[in-house]
Amino acid sequence: MKYNRLKLLASLVLSAVLVASLGLLWGCGTAGKSGSDAKDADNADSAKTTVLKVGASPAPHAEILDSIKATLAEEGIELQIIEYSDYVLPNTALQDGDIDANYFQHKPYLDDFNAEHKSALVSVAAIHFEPLAVYAGKSSAISALPDGAKIAVPNDTTNEARALLLLQDQGLITLPADAGLTVTPRDIVDNPKNLEFLEVEAAALPRGLEEVDLAVINGNFALAADLPTSLILATEDPDSLAATTYANCLVVKEGNEAAPAIKALIKALTSQQTRDFINERYQGVVVPVF
Repeated sequence: MKYNRLKLLASLVLSAVLVASLGLLWGCGTAGKSGSDAKDADNADSAKTTVLKVGASPAPHAEILDSIKATLAEEGIELQIIEYSDYVLPNTALQDGDIDANYFQHKPYLDDFNAEHKSALVSVAAIHFEPLAVYAGKSSAISALPDGAKIAVPNDTTNEARALLLLQDQGLITLPADAGLTVTPRDIVDNPKNLEFLEVEAAALPRGLEEVDLAVINGNFALAADLPTSLILATEDPDSLAATTYANCLVVKEGNEAAPAIKALIKALTSQQTRDFINERYQGVVVPVF
């Protein structure tokens, strides 16, 4: 009888030891954590993800950024794209620290903005160029232009000069030998077809295409208007003065150029993956410059 009682007691002690051991094992797993331990685990996971906020114009900038989201996620970077419909807020937001970078502008605009607003924003990579293109309107070919044909061009100084240089490249007009990015129709030296130039706000050019023989249109406005690429008769050369001057760039606040997340963003934006995306998606309306 005494032996049986001792045997029972030993069994009870052994069971207690096993339960305690299992409890310790369960307590070592993440799923078994609770209270402050669980919170610490969650915070550790969150610390592994870097949130990167980038301001951008809707097209093509935001679309290009969206194409590299998954790539950055693999490196622990959550890319948040904030879209802007104007050209001032993305820079003021960057200067104020509301976003980490922006992608919508070319270097001359950035330089003017810094000078006017006394900001310290810097370009860290040139990504793409939106070439001006000659679009067919009433005339289906440049060689078929009638005498006195009407050609619509952007009315702002820089884009108008780019349009005239492009038309000169097509042999339609002759500009002064030193023509740069301030030339206007009044500077034309030779106009053998007596072409009439209509100076139109750049954003309105696609809407009036059917009213003119040809129109020279900015790539971003052509995209917004869904103009078919089949209407393109000529485009600016990717190696032209305009292309090297007006490439759209990634911009950060001075001092953040070497931040790890920014370096990862630059690497992704200048990758073969991005080059292929731009070429396949935009069919020459947007051109990679890296």
